[in-house]
Amino acid sequence: MPAETSEKPSRTPAEILKAARQRDSADKRGRVLKAVQDMLRDNRRITFAAVAREAGVSSWLVYAPGLRERIDQARARQAAQGHQDQQSGRKVSTASEQTDLLLARQEIKQLRTENGQLRQQARIHLGQQVEQLGNHDLVNRINELTEENLRLSTAERQATTENTQLRQRVAELEDDLAAARTSLRRMIRNENRPQPAP
Repeated sequence: MPAETSEKPSRTPAEILKAARQRDSADKRGRVLKAVQDMLRDNRRITFAAVAREAGVSSWLVYAPGLRERIDQARARQAAQGHQDQQSGRKVSTASEQTDLLLARQEIKQLRTENGQLRQQARIHLGQQVEQLGNHDLVNRINELTEENLRLSTAERQATTENTQLRQRVAELEDDLAAARTSLRRMIRNENRPQPAP
């Protein structure tokens, strides 16, 4: 009686592509999480743009579900530490806040550019695969691209919100600085007034 042979059915190009994308995504997510831990350990300021640079990934990826929450938690932890630092007399400088604002603007510009590039790449890639993929695979790919577009839009909105918050913070710090200068001038004038003769 001949031995039965069980052969695995060969995977379709769409399945191979999907598996490769999943491996690549898992690798990038791991790098993002490691970058957050390294930045916390080294007490480096955590922003979405800084994490993306540290991990060597696109800015939109750090806003993906699961990663965004971890980064928000790390930022909250640093913010709490920052509050303690302010109570002990150490304060973030206006220059630092302005640098963060500049980085946020650059991040928004980069996100918009990446969004446009990814949309164009998606159109080209989708056009190339239309002939090769079945209807079911094509619907799945369209759904994936729609989700990716949603993630990019969310990332852009988040960066815009951060930009607005940083602008407000810079304005507050400038007001504080102006008030401190006025108070200092008043104190100097009072010290320099001639004292009445006894």
